[in-house]
Amino acid sequence: MTPTKIEKIWDELENDNSFTHGLLIRRYSVDILPDVFVGLKSPEGFRCIAVLLPQHKTLNIASFSNLRDISVDIIPSGKNQNVGYLVFMLLNPEHKDIFSILCEDLLLSIAPIKREEKLFQELLNRFEKWKSLFDRASSQGLKPEEQRGLFGELTFLRKYMIFSSDIIGVLNSWVGPSSEARDFQMNNWALEVKTTLGDNFQKVQISSERQLDSTHLGMLFLYHIFLEIVHGAGESLNQVVESITNILGDDINAIHRFKAKLLEAGYFDHHRSLYGSNGYIIKQDKFYLVKDAFPRIQENEIRNGVGDVKYSIVLSACKEYEYPENSVFANLVI
Repeated sequence: MTPTKIEKIWDELENDNSFTHGLLIRRYSVDILPDVFVGLKSPEGFRCIAVLLPQHKTLNIASFSNLRDISVDIIPSGKNQNVGYLVFMLLNPEHKDIFSILCEDLLLSIAPIKREEKLFQELLNRFEKWKSLFDRASSQGLKPEEQRGLFGELTFLRKYMIFSSDIIGVLNSWVGPSSEARDFQMNNWALEVKTTLGDNFQKVQISSERQLDSTHLGMLFLYHIFLEIVHGAGESLNQVVESITNILGDDINAIHRFKAKLLEAGYFDHHRSLYGSNGYIIKQDKFYLVKDAFPRIQENEIRNGVGDVKYSIVLSACKEYEYPENSVFANLVI
């Protein structure tokens, strides 16, 4: 795979034999408004990114003090005592691929930010996500139900990409990996994906009172996929990932965004061998427009003191709400 821009900079810094101690940095891009740098901490050889931190700016980073694989620190500038650097550093080289994807995604996300306060808020918020991602990278991979759920979301994502010319917009609408209430949401519409298999294929589980709540939404859709698992046949989770990657082609920004979303969803390249043998065959898939008397529970219907609402829907009772696929995508305005 072709190295990313940030990986190329790290490689160049690692080959710079003239620098042996301290923090060696290089600006990532003049096209990014904030002062962001790619760095290398010597003599340890730790890869990092650094953001210029004015002397007057104070940040509370105490909650990041006991991390294992990554660290965050404030390092003074050796040349100018009025500034320093907020540094995000990789301590475990086994996770350099993950770190590279996350850094690229972070830099792209902050590229247009002009306000200093918003910049550092975004940086620290992103880092909070990074902490849990590195913990998940050391896990045993996605559970079977998580694999099926991700397969369903990626199946819809691929359909949406084929329909729309705004690939980045489509990727940004995929908010399921960020633990939002629904899997896809943009502007005034949202869509929830449900996958089922086995005898209860017409029954879907709803995990909260917000999932099918259309309050403040123009349109809310439910996409149901009935799967059959086949060993060594059908389409595997890895294959649908590869299929979407092929659609993205040479769009580097889109590829970075897609990889970052996959990491948030718990899909890591070093777990690929766990997902290659089982394939999925889509036996049936349907879209529903969630409105009016569609069988659901909405947040404003919950009495005070009631929480953790979970329930199931029998889709055979929802035939009148079925919605044509082309009409669904025609309404998903980015």
